Amino acid sequence: MKELVEVIARALVDSPEEVAVTETENDKSIVIELRVAQADMGKVIGKQGRIAKAIRSVVKAAAAKSDKKVVVDIMQ
Repeated sequence: MKELVEVIARALVDSPEEVAVTETENDKSIVIELRVAQADMGKVIGKQGRIAKAIRSVVKAAAAKSDKKVVVDIMQ
């Protein structure tokens, strides 16, 4: 999941070298934290959060087989 989020985020931003993704896994869930440059926050979130919602949907679909809840947090 981490690689998927990283590839999507790097394609969206102007500063792909500043994209950082961390993944924390426990019994029932996976938390993925996405950090981008301050100037790129708008590109990752999108108008009314549409791009962020799309990223979460893609990750949720990819994680459907694992029977774990996946949470994608976009951090500053």
